[in-house]
Amino acid sequence: MTESSSSSSSRRSARWFPLLLVLLALWDLRTDLALLIDHFTFTSLSFAMRYHLLAVMVLLGSASLWRRYR
Repeated sequence: MTESSSSSSSRRSARWFPLLLVLLALWDLRTDLALLIDHFTFTSLSFAMRYHLLAVMVLLGSASLWRRYR
């Protein structure tokens, strides 16, 4: 098997990876998202972005992940 075909087969087998990352990011943000939905303030938004930076960055970069693993 050539290097390019093994690379594409590993990409195809890992299509679940971006979905898993997005679900885990949403799971991490679930409390803050519920608070933002109930009563939106910029303070609560900044708190969620500051203390859950990895989850926010995963959600922002998820479009790129979908294209990469498609």
